Amino acid sequence: MSDRVTRIEELLRAHFVVTELIVLDDSAAHAGHAGNQGGAGHFRVSIRSEAFTGQRVLARHRMVYKALESLIPKDIHALSIEALSPDESVSLV
Repeated sequence: MSDRVTRIEELLRAHFVVTELIVLDDSAAHAGHAGNQGGAGHFRVSIRSEAFTGQRVLARHRMVYKALESLIPKDIHALSIEALSPDESVSLV
């Protein structure tokens, strides 16, 4: 696991009571991409937390971005987010 993935996980766990969390580093798939050349990476985050209950998708994404703002744009260039409440049946991938 990369240091960036570990840091992303730590920040998300510090901001949310997490029941499930998956962080994937997709940076290798974007080698040569302009944003990747500056050293920042591409990541996918799937997170399940009670904090997202009753929140719309945009609000959930804003909450995740707020939790990770110290890493953007230096460490995170692109971020794909799946933010779910505990009662949602969509599986984390």
